[in-house]
Amino acid sequence: MNDPGLDKPISNDAKDVENQKSEARDEKEEDEQEFLAPSRWWLASTAFPLIAGTFGPMASAFSICALVVHWRVEIPEGKTEAEGVELDDPRWLIGINAAQLAVALISNLFLLLNMARRVRFSIAQPVTIIGWYMSSFALIGLCACVSGPLIIEPKSNHAFSQAFYYAIFSAGLYFLVASLMLITVWGASKGHYDKEFQLTMSQRTLMLQTISFLVYLLAGAAVFSHIEGWPFLDAVYWADFTLLTVGIGDFSPSTHTGRGLLFPFAIGGIIILGLVIGSIRSLVLERGKVKMGARMVEKERRRIIAKLEKNNKAAVLKPISSDQNLPTTTPNTNGNGTINSTSNQPQPLSRASTKTLTSQQNFRNERERREREFTLMRLIQARAHTRRLWTSLIISGTVWLALWFAGAAIFHASESHPQSWTYFASLYFAYTSLLTIGYGDIYPVSNAGKAFFVFWSLLAVPSLTILISNMGDTIVKGIRDLTLWIGNFTVLPGEQGVKATVREGALKVSRGRIGEEEEMPPGILGESEKKKRNGDDESGETSARNDLESTAQCVQGGVANRENGRAEKRGEKNKDDEVPKNRKAYYVVLVKEMGKVMGHLKSSPPKKYTFEEWAWYLKLIGEDESSGETHRRPLRRPRPDGEGLGMVGEGMGEREEKVEWSWVGNRSPLMGGKEEAEWVMERLVKTLERELESLRREEAE
Repeated sequence: MNDPGLDKPISNDAKDVENQKSEARDEKEEDEQEFLAPSRWWLASTAFPLIAGTFGPMASAFSICALVVHWRVEIPEGKTEAEGVELDDPRWLIGINAAQLAVALISNLFLLLNMARRVRFSIAQPVTIIGWYMSSFALIGLCACVSGPLIIEPKSNHAFSQAFYYAIFSAGLYFLVASLMLITVWGASKGHYDKEFQLTMSQRTLMLQTISFLVYLLAGAAVFSHIEGWPFLDAVYWADFTLLTVGIGDFSPSTHTGRGLLFPFAIGGIIILGLVIGSIRSLVLERGKVKMGARMVEKERRRIIAKLEKNNKAAVLKPISSDQNLPTTTPNTNGNGTINSTSNQPQPLSRASTKTLTSQQNFRNERERREREFTLMRLIQARAHTRRLWTSLIISGTVWLALWFAGAAIFHASESHPQSWTYFASLYFAYTSLLTIGYGDIYPVSNAGKAFFVFWSLLAVPSLTILISNMGDTIVKGIRDLTLWIGNFTVLPGEQGVKATVREGALKVSRGRIGEEEEMPPGILGESEKKKRNGDDESGETSARNDLESTAQCVQGGVANRENGRAEKRGEKNKDDEVPKNRKAYYVVLVKEMGKVMGHLKSSPPKKYTFEEWAWYLKLIGEDESSGETHRRPLRRPRPDGEGLGMVGEGMGEREEKVEWSWVGNRSPLMGGKEEAEWVMERLVKTLERELESLRREEAE
């Protein structure tokens, strides 16, 4: 050890090993903390900056509309305010308006550069927040002056132009986005998340897409205003309902040049709008559903654990040590020699409930208990998934209804004087505009109504897209399933027959309480018992099985049966398999299983492993479902000191690195933010890397 130059490489190698361990530990803790982070902090760290990046440019676009046109008009005798003559504004008002617009544009630029990681968070955020607040307060002050000291008498012959209302909308948006970013900065300063935005590429480009659409809208409005001779803000109103495909019809091109330019203008704007809506949909329906789903699973998990502990039915959660394992006994039989129908096997998930999964308090061994615990976790996931779908639908539906009814109220207030609109007429107009029907029989004519329509429609149309997407996973799916269920015992009977179809429907509606059959013994005894109970119904069922199935049933049922069959075969095969003792044979098994999991990564929907498959993969990375050595009772909440955090499957083979976990606990592989196949692949790769590194060191010694 005293040879020259030998101590330095050894020390460097030791440092590299320690650094790798530290980085791996930090990575797994960061991965789990990200999954367990409350959704409110996800909103502050990710959603709020994206909202600011979307509405900030919109506020600047409205601010431009408020600058290029005077704020007051004089109404000639017998004319409407839309035909009013513009009155000059004081120079100081124009100067302050221009200055706040410049400040707001600089604020938007710094936010964009911060999202692109060109400017540090500590520099960009103060500039952005202060700049937006300054613009908001400046516009509020200007609006107060115009509606107060600068108001012209008599009021009946004067009105505010569309620019005045755009200034109000701009001031409100500036204040909103500045407040959201202030919450983001506060959360980062408290250490709830990193100061740098962790955004995907599509999320980073959302702000650029929004800016592109708004620039396209204003530029097109300027061109058509010049060609058609429209006032600029009327052209903005026209461009808005054109690109949103509402098509109200009170304005339309009348020149050949205008009609010719409409072709490329409309298709280009619709494409850009589609990109913006796609990015917003990705934010809400993809990233949002992951975080919401994680919180739903966590809340349902805590609720189930609390319920079991309260009712003294937590035996399924308590690990069984090796000395507590009960000896395997022969099945009980009744007087006729047939096996009793009670079974320790978990029920199918479609018929499972908390009561059935926790009714058994004594388990023969740890593996049996773990399988029941695994099924309980699957039930928690299923319930949380259903709750997330309906929660998303309720939220998006509430937002849409609020935009409809609140928008109708504002249209009623703005159009009741010039057109004598009733609230029902306003509801009618708002509804046809929200659904982009656009009959054009009624439309706003007041300056307030036109300006509000632009602001309102830019919010309402994307919200409808999100609502329709959420309906597709709930209401539309329910109607489709109901249609197939009705068809199964009417015009399109399936192989199960009418009786089985009705029973299956009753099971789904009652969650297993109605129509549940007593479980049959396995094997030949079960088949004979089934024949005895069916009796004369066998002939009817045989004829029903001979009927042709619908195409949907053939595809869905065939694929499902094949997948379940493969999973059961793999599970039975792997159940009694042992990890090879020979190191090279072990490496071969790892590589083969990695190849299989690689195919699972491409599965759509994502692959869900059975308990037997999970037991085999865990055995490959050093875990044994039959041993309670690394199993524990789940914690309802991870403790502040880190108790209950950590990831299973890391560092196996190093005694001090093993962690205790439960299928229903925070460390469960089913609780992570990753897909199951991805989780398994990562653990298999790390296990192989660790084994090869160990082999290299042994050969080096």
